[in-house]
Amino acid sequence: MINHPAGPPVQPSTEDPAGLAGIGARAVRARGPGGGRDRRRPGRGRARPARLLVLLAAFVCAACGLVYELELVALGGHLIGDPMTQTSVVLSVMVFAMGVGSLSAKRLTRRPATSFALVECALALTGGLSVLLLYSAWAWLDRYGATMAGVVGTTFVIGVLIGAEIPLLMTLIQRIRREDAGRAAADLFAADYVGALVGGLAFPFLLLPLLGQTTGALLTGAVNAVAGAAVVLWLFRDEPSPRNRLLLWAGCGLVLVLLAVAAAFTGVIERAARNALYGAQVRLAIQSRHQEIVLAGSTGEGEPEARVPPQRAPLELYLNGRLTLCGPDEYREHEALVHPALGTGPVGRVLLLGGGDGMALREVLGRAGVRDVTVVELDPAVPELVRRDAALSALSRRSLEDARVRLVTAEPLHWLRGAGSYDVVLSTLRGLPYDSREFYGLAARALAPGGRLAVRTDDVWATEATVRAVGLQTVPYAAADGPRSCQAGPRELETFVLAARTPPRLTLAAPTRSLTTESLLGAADRLAARRPERVPEPRSLLD
Repeated sequence: MINHPAGPPVQPSTEDPAGLAGIGARAVRARGPGGGRDRRRPGRGRARPARLLVLLAAFVCAACGLVYELELVALGGHLIGDPMTQTSVVLSVMVFAMGVGSLSAKRLTRRPATSFALVECALALTGGLSVLLLYSAWAWLDRYGATMAGVVGTTFVIGVLIGAEIPLLMTLIQRIRREDAGRAAADLFAADYVGALVGGLAFPFLLLPLLGQTTGALLTGAVNAVAGAAVVLWLFRDEPSPRNRLLLWAGCGLVLVLLAVAAAFTGVIERAARNALYGAQVRLAIQSRHQEIVLAGSTGEGEPEARVPPQRAPLELYLNGRLTLCGPDEYREHEALVHPALGTGPVGRVLLLGGGDGMALREVLGRAGVRDVTVVELDPAVPELVRRDAALSALSRRSLEDARVRLVTAEPLHWLRGAGSYDVVLSTLRGLPYDSREFYGLAARALAPGGRLAVRTDDVWATEATVRAVGLQTVPYAAADGPRSCQAGPRELETFVLAARTPPRLTLAAPTRSLTTESLLGAADRLAARRPERVPEPRSLLD
């Protein structure tokens, strides 16, 4: 994308052997005995379509540039986490690198068409392969610093190449027809900004859902190479010598071949990377609009009571590289989330925020007195996977098919603004915007008289402070301890916060496989003994 100011138009030097006076099939550069050149320019009829084609190339290159930028932002957030930091790093490094590229392009304006072709070929190759290379490095190197350095380095290289486009494009436009610099810049920026709009909308609504990040980046690179290099080489084919022109065409073709080969082997590379990351028993990997979903491990697990034989890997569900479900162990976490909230008081209407995998829902439906349950899940690919996969469906006891369940596909924070009244509200969601005063305030508003709220936490004390900030009374507690079947699972006990408008009581309607009222109270006492002297500040979306 091109979004930085341009200087005055580059004036062709009388000593510039690359000066062009015509466009199209006929070369109008003619050398006299003294080495001069013909200064004739094409008529308005020929100059206008040539100029439009250069602006079209600027439009397409801007769209491709923004797709690369969004790919890096999305991929960095998925691989490293902390999307806010990743977005800030990618955008700031990209803009800085574009300035560097713009300054570096001063030396390239003597042969603008040749230079632009080289820049676009390099940009197509770097941007097209960026997702595949960064994902592979993340999977095999397994180091935060290496992945972060890869994202920053790739962003810088792409930014430098994008930044070199504007001086070269301005020079090419002035070679076609000399005009006022302000008018030329206005046309160029208009093509650039409209192209950026198209690229920005195509990424989330077209490329990502239809092709995924890897194939989408490769296709964008191919389009970039064709539009940016081939079009300019065709329009300005008289600038380079025949030998250099042949080399440029060959280079453009080589880039397209490399991208095609990468596309052909994308599945093999991704499977090898996932096997290195998740183990050799990856059964399914999909990229939804919201996240990467990977299902690994045995298909032999049925009911929650089943134990995986030693020769089988446990069933594992990963979302964006984070283990969210370990088949043999998940019942401890979901029993701890659900049953304390359903221990006392009314339980007729239950709201489950997240939980599209059906495991917490299974525990809710097992409680007597539950009449209807609303499940609000952001990503429809998760419940769809649970319905299609026999092992996940059996593990959840096909809870999503229960007649008492209403599944809503929506963004939970937005959906809560119009929520009704519920006896129990459960949340499996982590991090911002869900671990915030705004989210818990809306959840508290949805509580019926005597209702309870239970949430899973990453930082129990920060979450408790945030829930208390919306006027609820709280008690933190932990899940039952037990052996860990999945190596990628958490090493510490899962923690939760139970809240209500009056001080909530930790009790169970009946013992579960992992919990009794006594063990639950004991875990809460041990957790309370670790309470820090300084209570964290409540979290907000404005923090």
